[in-house]
Amino acid sequence: MLRQHLPLFSSSSSSPIYMALSRLSRQNSHRLPPASTKTSSRSSAKTKPLLFLLLLIVILVVTAVFLFPPAIMSSSSPSAASVPFESPRKVVKKVLSLSQSEGDGATVRRSIGGHELRNLDPFLLLDEFSVSKPGGFPDHPHRGFETVTYMLHGAFTHQDFSGRKGTIRTGDVQWMTAGRGIVHSEMPASDGVQKGLQLWINLASKDKMIEPRYQELKSKDISQAEKHGVKVRIIAGEAFGVRSPVYTRTPTMYMDFTMQPGSQLHQPILEGWNAFVYIIEGEGVFGREGDVAASAHHCLVLGAGDGLSVWNRSGALLRFVLAAGQPLNEPVVQQGLFVMNSRAQIQQAMQDYYYGRNGFEKASQWSSA
Repeated sequence: MLRQHLPLFSSSSSSPIYMALSRLSRQNSHRLPPASTKTSSRSSAKTKPLLFLLLLIVILVVTAVFLFPPAIMSSSSPSAASVPFESPRKVVKKVLSLSQSEGDGATVRRSIGGHELRNLDPFLLLDEFSVSKPGGFPDHPHRGFETVTYMLHGAFTHQDFSGRKGTIRTGDVQWMTAGRGIVHSEMPASDGVQKGLQLWINLASKDKMIEPRYQELKSKDISQAEKHGVKVRIIAGEAFGVRSPVYTRTPTMYMDFTMQPGSQLHQPILEGWNAFVYIIEGEGVFGREGDVAASAHHCLVLGAGDGLSVWNRSGALLRFVLAAGQPLNEPVVQQGLFVMNSRAQIQQAMQDYYYGRNGFEKASQWSSA
């Protein structure tokens, strides 16, 4: 490092310091009178310390500029290029979600909930689904967790045994708390291919038997923010100082980011929370600036830390969801569409559904058809 700065102190006429000293010497030689009298000697004596001080300041400034150049700023961010976290999160696991059949004629890419990543407390499942009429997800039960359906394209109609019915379209979100029990259907509501994400979030043991509830947000009502080439839709949590109105019984953040080419993102994540990224479109560098870029349909599990950094160095848009949640640290026993804390509770849930009790009273008399 020192070798490249040695020319600064060279006596060569091209040295920056030599040139500065020469200019000052020439300027002062014109200003100083001949030193032939006592008065001129005293003036010269007074001038020399000032000249020496001035030369010293020039040397220090020029040296500082060459040895310590200003920090390079990102073209899309006002902050320095360095990561602004004490403990940046790194990618510790990378899972490619492969297509598989699910429901009635539907196709899903399952990352969380598959054989490579059984769960990521408090997250139980993440599917990127694709379905066309007449396929879909006909009548089926749930107990003990929440489902979050986020439409990427098209429309889905949801109805359940309580008589509730509604349709979510591109950009809409349905946050359903199954609680003690619900039976519902999710079917395509328009022609063509319907695409979206469904995330399952576990409930704490104290919340598994609460009454079902819904939170639904139209696309226009989802909190959004945009900054330095990065746009975010905040389904849950907070980004860029903007917060979502969604209440998360299990503390969760869930966001949809779109990054322009050349942009970068530094998103805080609470320490102690488990977090992952799912790439919808494009490719980007996640975690560490020198890492290999990850592409669409990959789920990236993040390690411990206080924030995530992302760089889009490609020439195309990068779109991904970031989710993080507070771990429940409780036993997870899953049987199909029921998620409880023990095998006995799973058996009870199956019996309740079969006999129509403890939350499933309307199950036997209801059909979405």
